[in-house]
Amino acid sequence: MVNAHKLEKRIRPSRSSGAGSTFPVSSTRGVEGGRGGPYGSGSRMLATRTLSLIGKRAISTSVCVRAHGSVVKSEDYALPSYVDRCEYPLPDVAHVKLLSASQKALKEKEKAKADWSSLSRDEKVQLYRIQFNESFAEMNRSSNEWKTVVGLAMFFLGFTAIVLMWEKNYVYGLIPHTFDRDWVAMQTKRMLDMKANPIQGFSAKWDYDKNEWKK
Repeated sequence: MVNAHKLEKRIRPSRSSGAGSTFPVSSTRGVEGGRGGPYGSGSRMLATRTLSLIGKRAISTSVCVRAHGSVVKSEDYALPSYVDRCEYPLPDVAHVKLLSASQKALKEKEKAKADWSSLSRDEKVQLYRIQFNESFAEMNRSSNEWKTVVGLAMFFLGFTAIVLMWEKNYVYGLIPHTFDRDWVAMQTKRMLDMKANPIQGFSAKWDYDKNEWKK
């Protein structure tokens, strides 16, 4: 604030020099922050940088879009499209959008006669294929895809079985002797002799008088 007042005194002379020699100063905030206030210069720099980036992006986009001297037109997915579905038998658009010369002539013939009974069988089929890609019989026909699925499933099952057998023979060691029947029987007798968990556990299910498991 002190520097601002000193600068204001230097720019604005005293009243004794006359009213016409006074140079107006916009505000103290403008003096403190330089031209345009404390955020004026930074705002202009940010705006300039933003416009520069937007211009570069527009130029790069234009270069990418213009390939081989022509503008590449992207497909508008908001427009109606053709699809073969049994639950939607009448699509919004025809299957063939760009008709050839023969197809255009056939469409004109259809409009002129206005009756399909006067058309030949081949002409009827061609008109149908212009409007639709597949018939109901073609959409509902069975496929052999299940064979591929079953074959792949069996292949992976067989491969997994081979991996398990290889691990059993070459990765895992021998089964510990504590899994033998004799060892399990001796371990069980030892636990009964020690009366392990006699209230509700292991020994509670053994009848020591009859020397057998309780029924």
